[in-house]
Parts: sequence; structure tokens; C-alpha cells
Amino acid sequence: MRKTLVVMVKEPRPGRVKTRLGKDIGLTASAWWFRHQVSALLRRIESPKWDVVLAVAPDIAGMSSRVWPAHFARIPQGSGDLGARMAGVFRGLPSGPVCIIGADIPGITQARISEAFDALGNHDAVFGPADDGGYWLVGMKRVSPVPTTLFDGVRWSTEHALADSKRSMGKLRITEVATLRDVDTLADLKSLSR
Repeated sequence: MRKTLVVMVKEPRPGRVKTRLGKDIGLTASAWWFRHQVSALLRRIESPKWDVVLAVAPDIAGMSSRVWPAHFARIPQGSGDLGARMAGVFRGLPSGPVCIIGADIPGITQARISEAFDALGNHDAVFGPADDGGYWLVGMKRVSPVPTTLFDGVRWSTEHALADSKRSMGKLRITEVATLRDVDTLADLKSLSR
């Protein structure tokens, strides 16, 4: 079955993306950083080993946006919190392994994505932890139905997001790959340049 890599992206408008970073460096600068980060990420992760799909928000504007390369397939993120939107992606795509990544993690490479897909060979789900208690990747083999409790009760944007997400998967066999750092604040941005 064909592998699918889904990138969760938002239209890079000031005040709509990276608002915590925007408090430190300004909303326009944080939107600019996000736009260029996503462009670089898409160049790094494109591979014949998997299909790249952009899950865009806002749904209508993102579907026709010229900000992101036109050759990538696009799907709307839909409504609800992050968990509801990711669960919708897992349920809505054709059968086969799917990994979902955030767009604000500069350390994502093809090798990291390959590790995650490889990990699904012996597991039902995989996470790429972030050092703040969240995660940069979640993947599922999807050979059995996606749990109805997927991402229920997750405390998003806290140090509990990863543990809560794992708990929501019930009895699925879960593994982890490398821990990476996302960029939420100026301190995160500075730590990348060290």
C-alpha cells in the first residue's frame, strides 16, 4: 500500500500562525518565518517513497492558495481542535500507512520520515516526540479501524499532549522515533541556531 505523508499547514498570515512566536518577534516576522520554514520543509521531505498531501487551513482559502507548491495534493483540515482535525485525516484518506507532521519543525528530514514509516512495520502507531511534551509526528498503519476515541481528552499545547494522545489509542501497539524540537518561541528559534 502506498505511504502518505500529511503536512498540517495554515495560510501564513500575521496573527493566524505562530502567534506565540509572534509575541516575541512580531506577528509579521513570525508569519514570514513560518512561510519560509514550510517552503524549506516541503523541499526536504518530497520523495518518491511516499505521497505528500497538504492538510490546509482555512479550508476554502487554503485549497486555492498559491503560497504552497501547486503539485502537492491538498485536503481541508476541517473543523474542531487539532485532534479532531488529525482524526479526520486518518479516517478520510485511502487505506495504507499515514504519517502526519507539523510544519514548524526544522529538524524533519526524509530520513526521519523513513524511520517513522519503517516503525509502522511492527507497530500500529508511531510518534515523533517533541522535547516540550508534544510531538512532531503521529503515524498509523491503519490496517484496522481508527479508534473512535482517537485524540479524545488530549490537553493540547501542554506537556501532556503526547501521553494523552497515546492513551487515546487504546490497545494499539505504539512506538516512538527521534525527539525533535518545534519552534513556538524566540528561545526555541535561538536554540536552533546554536
